[in-house]
Amino acid sequence: MKTFYITTAIVYPNSDPHIGFAYEQICADTIARWHRLLEEEVFFLTGSDEHGAKIAAAAKKAGKEPKEFVDEQVKKFIEIAKTLNLAHSRFIRTTDKDHEKIAKEIFQKIFNKRDIYKGTYSGLYCVGCESFLTEKDLVEGKCPIHHTEPQILEEENYFFRLGKYEKQVLNLLENGFFEPSERVSEIINRIKQNGLQDLSVSRPKTNVAWGIECPFDKNQTIYVWFDALLNYVSGAKTGKKDFWPADLHIIGKEISWFHCVIWPAMLLSAGLQLPKKVFAHGWLTVNGQKMSKSQGNVINPEYLCKQYSADVLRYLLMREIPFGQDGDFSEASLKTRNNNELANELGNLANRTIVMLEKYCNGKIPKAKTSPSLEKSLNLEKIEAQMENLELHAALSEIFAFISACNKFINDKAPWKLKGRELEEVLYSLTDSIRIISILLSAFMPETSKKINEQFGLKPGLLKECKFNLLKPGTQTKKGEILFKKAE
Repeated sequence: MKTFYITTAIVYPNSDPHIGFAYEQICADTIARWHRLLEEEVFFLTGSDEHGAKIAAAAKKAGKEPKEFVDEQVKKFIEIAKTLNLAHSRFIRTTDKDHEKIAKEIFQKIFNKRDIYKGTYSGLYCVGCESFLTEKDLVEGKCPIHHTEPQILEEENYFFRLGKYEKQVLNLLENGFFEPSERVSEIINRIKQNGLQDLSVSRPKTNVAWGIECPFDKNQTIYVWFDALLNYVSGAKTGKKDFWPADLHIIGKEISWFHCVIWPAMLLSAGLQLPKKVFAHGWLTVNGQKMSKSQGNVINPEYLCKQYSADVLRYLLMREIPFGQDGDFSEASLKTRNNNELANELGNLANRTIVMLEKYCNGKIPKAKTSPSLEKSLNLEKIEAQMENLELHAALSEIFAFISACNKFINDKAPWKLKGRELEEVLYSLTDSIRIISILLSAFMPETSKKINEQFGLKPGLLKECKFNLLKPGTQTKKGEILFKKAE
């Protein structure tokens, strides 16, 4: 069986989950579920990055020890993952013993290769990024992401020979390792302008004690980013099976440098296989404004799931925002799409069909064939190609174009005016189409798909079953609650 290994960036649990976390996870979950529909053995990894100065500072502020603090914070992310209906294979924590062991082994391996050496570093350090910056990185003297002035640090630590791998990293970037393509040129230009400088990969325990101890120097801890990136390797091992290398890393664009420059250089040095693709999605704003606590516009996905449903939120985020581009979230848009596309289109199609089945066929699927005209309305090859290209919004739009075609089919055929074989063909055609819609939507909206299956007496299907006339006549249906309630 073909395997598919997909990862997200691991969260830094110094604050609570927000809509940005939900967006990345939902997109990755949809891709993972789609590959399960292809009958692939999918391993979907996410987790938490729990070391470093920021965590230690947040724990201190909360009056707790770092481990106690992250234990409490991680619970929130695991709970919201359940609420969002995310089908992870593993939630790795960088405080997990197997991760710490593998991180030390790889760090030692790179040191033994003489790609890690001791030196003294003096430079600008952003606590928010937990990384050193150059003067060229700054905007008006501040970190462009956190808008804070960096600290000037001088300390003895260990360095990774990042510059040694400059040509190989550039070759990767020029040959499709990183997507979307519009972000690649930014990284390439940065490398060509400044070159790759060796990277500080440890911190003295006197400055950062909360971290994985350096295996060959007990006075140093491994740099939090070096430690965190290794989760993709350590988390890929399950029992006797190892899913590495990853088929797809999904990350936010602000951490592209770490994942498409530092990460492959680390792997090359360690003699490990490279991931097949790194894909960076855009930033999410709220009502046109960047999310921030000071503006009071940090959206809690828990609230949205309770107010609407996880599937409504999943639908909005994937339909509204082309994957890879920046996007905006608004609750007004969520209500509009819920009321129009979900309630009026999908919900109405399912409800009208099952009501007619009960009224005209005693709730049983009639024996007939699907109308060829309706069959032609589904472009499955296009949907498959869009998913392969990670065009999630386009694939979802194409599925809903077929839903609209089914509603038009009802209006054009007016089954309430028909009898006998003509009526049975219309109702079979609609139910067979709904079966296929349920399969396609199961990757995007798993709870909705489950509800459709329960009402129409269907079993979860695979992509190869998205063929017409596979619906079994005589299947008993059972009308349930409407799929989507309209929002005020």
